[in-house]
Amino acid sequence: MFRAARPDDFAQIIRLYRQLNPDDPVLDDGSDEAAFQQIMGTPGLRLFVLELDGVVVATTYLNLIPNISRSASPYAVIENVVVDESRRGTGLGRQIMAGTLQAAWDAGCYKAMLMTGSRNPATHAFYRACGFSADAKTAYLARPPASGS
Repeated sequence: MFRAARPDDFAQIIRLYRQLNPDDPVLDDGSDEAAFQQIMGTPGLRLFVLELDGVVVATTYLNLIPNISRSASPYAVIENVVVDESRRGTGLGRQIMAGTLQAAWDAGCYKAMLMTGSRNPATHAFYRACGFSADAKTAYLARPPASGS
């Protein structure tokens, strides 16, 4: 079942995020849960999950961004697309992406964007199969400079 995340989904979503970024530190200060609550309470920020038999098996994070150009139509940025590693290749990724894109279109978005750091050809084939094009735009990424302290 594709649905909006609920407050009690936090632990299952974090479990999936650890599969996405296994080198991320485990936060024990509650800042991850505080960020989750902020996302849950902010209009335009939407976490979605795909649930099977009471277990969250996939998640996406949809950011709806107001816009002045394009007839004042919003656009969407999709982040943190994760399917449980034991269930990859079963169609669940396409299912959650279809629901996420439909939510963007229902919100009046004129485009939806995402970036991936993956070099795996299967990942790129997956996004193309979901309707994304790598040829339409060029993405650039900036990160803050490393701290000298």
